[in-house]
Amino acid sequence: MLFQIKKWFNTNLKRIYRVIKVQLSELCCNGLSFFDYKPFQTKPDMKSILITGCSSGIGLDTALSFRDAGWNVIASCRKQKDCKTMQTKHNMHSVLIDYANERSINKGFTDALEYTGGQLDVLFNNGAYGIPALVEDLPTPALRAIFETNFFGWHTLSRLAIAQMRKQNEGRIIQNSSVLGFAPLKFRGAYNATKFALEGLTDTMRLELDQTNIHLILIEPGPIRTKIRENAYKQFKRWIKWKGTANEAWYEKVAIPRLSAIDPPRQIFELMPTAVTKAVIHAATSKRPKLRYRITTATTLMMIFRRMLSSRTYDALARRL
Repeated sequence: MLFQIKKWFNTNLKRIYRVIKVQLSELCCNGLSFFDYKPFQTKPDMKSILITGCSSGIGLDTALSFRDAGWNVIASCRKQKDCKTMQTKHNMHSVLIDYANERSINKGFTDALEYTGGQLDVLFNNGAYGIPALVEDLPTPALRAIFETNFFGWHTLSRLAIAQMRKQNEGRIIQNSSVLGFAPLKFRGAYNATKFALEGLTDTMRLELDQTNIHLILIEPGPIRTKIRENAYKQFKRWIKWKGTANEAWYEKVAIPRLSAIDPPRQIFELMPTAVTKAVIHAATSKRPKLRYRITTATTLMMIFRRMLSSRTYDALARRL
């Protein structure tokens, strides 16, 4: 199989080069490299943005950047203690939004609008988690739970935002998806499923809102240095009964050491949350935002593989990742 993949690459090298060249050019904006986006070159005039999942990682980094640029930032968190931290330590207004609780979403959104005076320019849906496990060992209640947070909660909040943005005749909804929203990998079935669903729903909303001034934008990060592994391990311990399964040896020797590693070494192509923040900045401020922002070289490569390789060839590659 490896010989066949190598032969395919050798015979299609020029085509691969052309596609990579096109994709890398797509990462440019106004003649600048993607990672050279200049944050907020024009004053935003106190526009407002609601950002979810702000206790750490991408959400926190994005909220701080928009705050420093003079935006009216509403940083939401799932726990009240994190909301207090946002207010006392970071000097940002914070609301409680738990994607798994519809009442919390409705109240948090209402509180956000009260704070901004009834104006919401941008919603950045960001909070999510993973349940690392082989699909055959994934309990159905666990899958329901992750869809509540990673998908249904986002949909509830997005509907509220769209209703408000229709009144304003403008707005932007930025969805933090993933490379795993179009390129499945082993051990990530639950997360894969929620992100695939998110991409499909977002693409449909974009088509349906085409005649409005409401933009639907997808962010597709690859490996980013956040607490997602740490949080995933908590979910693994909560849901996955791996002892006695057909894959017990694999969990014990491979999966658990990887998940439980303290300060694991940096992955290949891994970037810091600022890489995502730069994309969100462009998506929120550009006159013509991109429909998709592919973050990290890994995302671009996986997109190329999905487009160019047959399903069997992609499977052969993905099984080794």
